[in-house]
Amino acid sequence: MDPTALAGVAFRRTVESESLMVPTQQSPTSAREAAMSLAADLRLPLMDLTAFDLAQAPRGLLDSTLLQDRRILPLAVRAGQVFVATADPTDQAAVEAVRHRTGMATQCVVVEPKPLEAALAALAGADGQGRGAVVPITVSAGAPGTASPPTEAPQRVSAPTRLQQGLPAASADNTDETPVVRFVQATLHDAIRAGASDIHFETYRGSSRVRFRVDGVLREESQPPVEMGPRLASRLKVMAELDIAERRVPQDGRLRLPLEGERSIDMRVNTMPTMWGEKIVLRILDASATQVGVDRLGFSPEQRRLFLEALALPQGMILVTGPTGSGKSVTLYAGLNVLNTEERNIATAEDPVEINVEGINQVQVNPKVGLDFATALRAFLRQDPDVVMVGEIRDLETAETAVQAAQTGHLLLATLHTNSAAETLTRLRNMGVPAFNLATSVSLIVAQRLARVLCKTCRKPMSAPPETLADEGIDAADIARGARLFAANADGCGNCRKGYRGRTGIYEVVPVTPAMSTLILDGGGSVELAAEASREGFPNLRQSGLAKVLAGVTSLAEINRVTA
Repeated sequence: MDPTALAGVAFRRTVESESLMVPTQQSPTSAREAAMSLAADLRLPLMDLTAFDLAQAPRGLLDSTLLQDRRILPLAVRAGQVFVATADPTDQAAVEAVRHRTGMATQCVVVEPKPLEAALAALAGADGQGRGAVVPITVSAGAPGTASPPTEAPQRVSAPTRLQQGLPAASADNTDETPVVRFVQATLHDAIRAGASDIHFETYRGSSRVRFRVDGVLREESQPPVEMGPRLASRLKVMAELDIAERRVPQDGRLRLPLEGERSIDMRVNTMPTMWGEKIVLRILDASATQVGVDRLGFSPEQRRLFLEALALPQGMILVTGPTGSGKSVTLYAGLNVLNTEERNIATAEDPVEINVEGINQVQVNPKVGLDFATALRAFLRQDPDVVMVGEIRDLETAETAVQAAQTGHLLLATLHTNSAAETLTRLRNMGVPAFNLATSVSLIVAQRLARVLCKTCRKPMSAPPETLADEGIDAADIARGARLFAANADGCGNCRKGYRGRTGIYEVVPVTPAMSTLILDGGGSVELAAEASREGFPNLRQSGLAKVLAGVTSLAEINRVTA
């Protein structure tokens, strides 16, 4: 705290509570404006305490007598520093008392007096409820940084008005919770029930919205009041243990959402400052996705055989390629689950570690401290590994170390961001990996996409002229046999959304055969490599997708969307 700024701010206090009233210089008209002015004058973070869940407050750090006497509330402990909410950060006796009791540096966070009083009262009432008791703050106030007046006490609304007001339906579980807490909890649970992979909280100039990505497509779920945007961001950042006062730079965090029974779901959280507030995206990390067997990935029988044969090799490199969100991690984990036995030592380097798997040694890379993919991979080679997985080959150093591992008796699995199997080999060569090393180390390349699956209940037969089908790439023999195609029902039914339900993989699985190795050594480009794969009978992504169209699994429109 800047002593000069501290000395320059004069305050009027009441004799009874010695709590901050207003700066005498500006005489703001509301408690919120007073807190904003105070935080600006002292260059301290400002927090909306109504978005804070008291269950997150560290218990046992300070005795209740000190909290009640000095009107302070501990918020978090990070990196040897304790963050304390206070309506009067000029109370140096309180700051010194916290520093003396905890032995840690103290960072004041400015809050409004009324929510602080409510929080302290709630905390005092929870002393007999146990450490994990959730005691939310019931005083609602406007978001920091806005000029809107404080909101009135929240009223519970019925389910039909939930989307209009941005509030979940009332239940016995959330009677005492603030609208922000209720809305966030309901939204996260709704996303899980909908099978969403991502949740987007977005704020614009005069509106805000929440969107779910379901089956690879974003859809709007609700439009909470724009005034709720900053408080939603604060609530999510508290849950993810992020710096609630930092709104200038992106932040990454993680939260765990308890579900019924003992089950819980992890979520990866990223914040991004935008023109009108922070956009927050949550990636839902469902551990059950890693338990998908190879049989459920969507391989054809021949592709499945090639994949399992490559996994059975004692050494070599299996590369899985595709854009972000194409299911590469699920394919890798399916392979690792096949290999995850007592006899094998498996190590992975990931950024980030999305799913924890028992029996696999997973490392979270951290370039800030020098632990990148290449460093982790070199360390793995000194850990007596049998199988190594690298989250992504991004540079020449990682690629060269991966090749070395594959050539020295280790099975290595890795991902790249390329569009096809042939382009993967060209990409590695362009990175600087010698052609000889590629020809002798790479065993199998899997390029993939995810396509939505047609709802079997409401899918509609589709007819098209033979010329159109031929132009789309459907084989003439299939056309002659009267290929039967289906399209999605845009209106959907009770079992789907707009005619689709779930997704399946579309794969191009290409082993590096002797002929492919010769072509690589001769400097063949991606066009020549793709032609050789076709001559040897390995279908490309488009052909694999059309096979699923002919089988009635997906639609021609969907394959055009994901393989265009």
